[in-house]
Amino acid sequence: MRIKGMTYDTGFIRPGNCSREHFDPATVRRELTIIRDDLHCNAVHIVGGDPGRLELAAQCAAELGLAVWFSPYPLELDRHQMLELFADCAQRAERLRRQGADVVFVTGVELTVMNPGFVPGNDPAERVAALVSDPKLRAENFAGVSARLNDFLAEAVAVVREHFAGPLTYACIPFERVDWSQFDYVAVELMRTAEVQDRFVDAVRNLVAQPKPVVITGFGTATWKGSADIAPRSMEIVDCDEHGRPLRINGDYVRDEEGQATYLRELLEIYDEAGVEGTFPFLFALESYPHRPDDPERDLDLAGVGIVKVLENGRGETYPDMAWEPKAAFTAVADYYRKQDDRRRSR
Repeated sequence: MRIKGMTYDTGFIRPGNCSREHFDPATVRRELTIIRDDLHCNAVHIVGGDPGRLELAAQCAAELGLAVWFSPYPLELDRHQMLELFADCAQRAERLRRQGADVVFVTGVELTVMNPGFVPGNDPAERVAALVSDPKLRAENFAGVSARLNDFLAEAVAVVREHFAGPLTYACIPFERVDWSQFDYVAVELMRTAEVQDRFVDAVRNLVAQPKPVVITGFGTATWKGSADIAPRSMEIVDCDEHGRPLRINGDYVRDEEGQATYLRELLEIYDEAGVEGTFPFLFALESYPHRPDDPERDLDLAGVGIVKVLENGRGETYPDMAWEPKAAFTAVADYYRKQDDRRRSR
């Protein structure tokens, strides 16, 4: 596995809500340094909706010697707004590439369910329901949405190519049948659930067997016992306000950091053994899902997929200058990537 990556949130933006309120350049550099040195990563998937933040984090990462996957992440944007975002970010990514950085531009992530215009519905949950609610129509629905997505991606790639001369990809959901001929990497948001566990390994091998290099993005699970069984939906145990900001846990759940760690370790092993080009677990930290150990109903980190738990007050013990503490998942990723380095050096 050549690319040992981590996903880094600069702020997922939707109307009335940003997943990262605090964005301090010194903190960004420190966290990216930890990702490089302690997680043993050689690449970072920098995601978010603010072009300036993306560029700042990407610049820091490049200066630290990390490969940058520059990833504007549209949420609830229309076609014109998405193209404007991609054009702006492509210019910023090209400036970085011309400075000598290793940059891949990610032309969107899960666009069909995260934005209007591809599937009926006012939010991702309604769009997913529209796609899968009638089993008899699923194949037809998937074909239709994939055609609309490929039409948009052709336009988006043309816009990006006006400004960016480096490699391109798109981070797809497995049901999206992407025309990969216009991209340099196949990137898939791929998570194992209990429903597909018996055929998951074969599916990964079949994916890797196609001609282009495959990178796995967007995989992880929340921090409650049993979340790995429904990993793509494991964050859906929270009640949110009208802007989508998480408020409270909506039931009784048992904290299970080891379960989260085991899930990530097992998937890294599966992807590595299948021969993928790289992996980007999702994700480093999610500020809007803080850990509140003394208030179980508001311990949003139970639903959080971050490999560190964000602290509302005070600093961590492992990194006293940081407002978070590593979870078991942090150690699982770090150990796996370190062992890869050890194997490579021993050859």
